[in-house]
Amino acid sequence: MTFIPHDYAERVYAGVLGKLIGVYLGRPFEGWTYERIMKELGPINYYVNERRDVALRSHHLVVTDDDVSGTFAFPRALADNGYPKRLTAKQVGEAWLNYIVEERAVLWWGGIANSTEHTAYLRLKSGIPAPQSGSIELNGTTVAEQIGAQIFIDGWAMVSPGNPEQAAYLADQAGRVSHDGESVHAAKLLAAMEAQAFVERDVQKLIDVGLGFVPKDALIRRVVNDVREWHAGDNSNDWERTRALIADRYGYDKFLGNCHVVPNHALIILATLYGANSFQEAMRIANTAGWDTDCNAGNVGCLFGIRTGLAGLDAGPDFRTPIADRMYISTADGGAAITDAVIETQALVAAGLALAGAPALSGAKNGARFNFNFPGSLQGFHAKGGSPARLHEVELRNVAGHSRTGERSLAIDFRRLAPGRVARVASPTFFDKEVFTMPIYQLVACPTLYSGQRVECRLESELNGGAVTARLFASIYDEGDELVQIHADAQVLADGSEAVLVWQVPETHAYPIFEIGIEIEALDPLGVDGTLYLDYLTWSGAPDTVLKRPDNNLSTMWKHAWVNNVSQFQTRWEGLRVTNGNGLGFIAQGSRDWRDYSVTSEITPLLANAWGLAARVQGRERYYAVMFDRVEGGRVRLVKRVHDEIVLASEPFAWQLDRKYKVELRVAGTCIETYVDGKKMFTVKDTGELPLTGGAVALLVDSGSISTEEVRVSSNAMRAS
Repeated sequence: MTFIPHDYAERVYAGVLGKLIGVYLGRPFEGWTYERIMKELGPINYYVNERRDVALRSHHLVVTDDDVSGTFAFPRALADNGYPKRLTAKQVGEAWLNYIVEERAVLWWGGIANSTEHTAYLRLKSGIPAPQSGSIELNGTTVAEQIGAQIFIDGWAMVSPGNPEQAAYLADQAGRVSHDGESVHAAKLLAAMEAQAFVERDVQKLIDVGLGFVPKDALIRRVVNDVREWHAGDNSNDWERTRALIADRYGYDKFLGNCHVVPNHALIILATLYGANSFQEAMRIANTAGWDTDCNAGNVGCLFGIRTGLAGLDAGPDFRTPIADRMYISTADGGAAITDAVIETQALVAAGLALAGAPALSGAKNGARFNFNFPGSLQGFHAKGGSPARLHEVELRNVAGHSRTGERSLAIDFRRLAPGRVARVASPTFFDKEVFTMPIYQLVACPTLYSGQRVECRLESELNGGAVTARLFASIYDEGDELVQIHADAQVLADGSEAVLVWQVPETHAYPIFEIGIEIEALDPLGVDGTLYLDYLTWSGAPDTVLKRPDNNLSTMWKHAWVNNVSQFQTRWEGLRVTNGNGLGFIAQGSRDWRDYSVTSEITPLLANAWGLAARVQGRERYYAVMFDRVEGGRVRLVKRVHDEIVLASEPFAWQLDRKYKVELRVAGTCIETYVDGKKMFTVKDTGELPLTGGAVALLVDSGSISTEEVRVSSNAMRAS
């Protein structure tokens, strides 16, 4: 078993936060030169997203970005393949095909030979596996040596604490899906440094470790040695002098392509050396130095987060509160898109322990989605109507204690709370309309909370006299795409009391739920000061809900709740019409915590080579489905798709166009049942390796169109087997 540092989980959390902070700092001026940054912004000491003089600005701080999506989506290949010791480039390439929605999710879709990642995706899609998909032989040196392999390495490092060999191997395999040459050398060097940073703080020793994975004749080695030499000879500790030397010898003008790895790797080494032991100084240098600022600052932020821990992140300006752990991972697995740093940390730690042969950790607070278990974690919670942590008399803090498990909790402080004036705190379960104004990258996502699911939270109270009521609430979109609140019953809390609030979310009539939270109201006419401590908030089980067009085309947010992996997704008089022009596509909705349930839909094939209904969908290439096709006069099959298609059962079925079929798929444990027009067709147990245990529902169509009025999901599946 590989040695695991005692503070492994918290250091991963710091690394995840460092990545997010760096990306969000650098994103508004990505691609700018040092000279332009100094002229228009000056040294970057804090977020500039709201600065009105920023060209190409986005007022959003938490944005959809390929640096975040790719970094945290691609390591899911480990869990998907049972945490193999030697994950291959081919398996990471399969993860690309599973999680990426073409032209919509994860990548910069700049076109073949213009975007390296887009080029590699087209290779993969055409049947060319990794690592050939990213090779110099196939794509040429200019395309293959851009920056992308380096961007996405942080996850591979964070599953390899103190194991630079493993981190470099994983970065090599993952990098070669899309890149080659110097790009992969840089990725391996940086991944090894980050992995070693769990057990070593000395920057020079970390660089030495990283160089151990770079060929002697590699340009990246020469770049690193030059920057180290310039730094060592700089008695004035003037990083700007060394930056100028980098620009002169390794600047963008020396390399072809949009964003070559060499200039940007040089700036990462620059920020690492001159940043010394200061996260804040490293962020200032990486961002002020220019070029690919969000990528460079994201990598540096992760490295320094791991090295210096949460104390290092908190040693200067408050970078954490404005983002409140929030992040978007835009993929075909839409239920995992609205997430946060704690959730992603838990996934990386689970992978790291599995690879090390160490025992898995029990889920914090019995696996609660919002457990606040790391110091400072907010998990997206914010005071409604104000900044992420404060609204007039309401402030949020992460504190030790006030938890049945003796861990941490979220303190909701309120002052002079008067009757009739409620305080609300909430965390997003979907995205808001402003997401459509984010530049460059789309967000493909599903809500994480649905009708019929059981929400539970635990509270403790500390009140300065008087009493308050507390109740769960959710905000949902209405027919005008405006938010309205629905509420659970209120419960009274006096000083020193505790309560467990439970609520089964009522039917929202297909309008998506945007957020879940707590509403607090004073009972004393004189007002109340105090604190409620939120120990955890979670939900469980599959929903009982109907997914459909909720009104006469007045609203749009319900439609965005579907992962759209088809050429056309329209709302017609019959309800939903799903069209894919060439090959197999789907629309999907739900998340992996949907385990045992039934899904039913009355589907009309209008014209199609094949069509069907799927359950436990985990992306484009992972699901169970009942499929109808035209082979041998027509047949119905139960298939399992895990990149390749496995037929679990099949029989002839002469289906017809323009006829409605009621199709039902039930999943419970390893058992799958299918029904067509009320007749049981198949009952099968998936006895293969790595059965799919949970996921979304989907409508599938191959080269044609299907229509349906609704898709009904029920948690009342047959007893789990």
